[in-house]
Amino acid sequence: MHFDFKAIATITMILFAVIDVIGSLPVIVALRNKVGEIHPLRITLVSGSIMIVFLFLGNTILYLIGIDIESFAIAGSIILFLLAFEMILGWKFSKDDSPQTASIVPIAFPLIAGAGTLTTLLSLRAEYIYVENIIVAIVINLFFVYVVLRNIYRLERILGPSGISILRKVFGVILLALAIKLFKTYT
Repeated sequence: MHFDFKAIATITMILFAVIDVIGSLPVIVALRNKVGEIHPLRITLVSGSIMIVFLFLGNTILYLIGIDIESFAIAGSIILFLLAFEMILGWKFSKDDSPQTASIVPIAFPLIAGAGTLTTLLSLRAEYIYVENIIVAIVINLFFVYVVLRNIYRLERILGPSGISILRKVFGVILLALAIKLFKTYT
C-alpha cells in the first residue's frame, strides 16, 4: 500500500466539493420534513457502496454499454458545470421527485453518489495511480456525510439560511473550476 497524504488531501477536497453535503442541507432538510425520518447510517453505507463499486467497475460498465471514458468524463463535466451553476446562482436545472422514503433515493443516490461524484471518481482513478488514496478520501468524505446527516438539526440552527447559502456558493465555485479542468483534460 502506498499512501500519499497530499494526494489524499487533494482527492478528499475534490470529492467534498462534488458531494457537497453542506450545500445539500436545504434539500435534505426539505426531504426530511416531507417524509419524516432519514437514516444516516443506511444513506452513508449505500452511497459508499455505490462509489466503491463504480471506482472499480465503472470503466467496465461503460465499456459494456459502449461508452468511452472521455465521453463519460465530458458528459460528467457538463453535469458538474450545471450543478455548479445551480449552487452559485440558485438556478434549477433538475426536477425534484417526491419520494416515499428519502434514505436511499434521492439522498444516497443521486444526491451524494450521483453522476458528478461517479464521473469525478473515474477521473480521479485515471489521474491517480494508487487507488487506496482514493478509497481513503471516499471514507473520509463518507464519515463527514454521516456526521452531517446525524447532526442535521444542529447544523441547520447553527448555520442558518445565510450560512448554508454562503457555503453552497463557495463550493459551487470550486465545483465550477473542477468542471472546467475536467472538460479541458478530455477535449
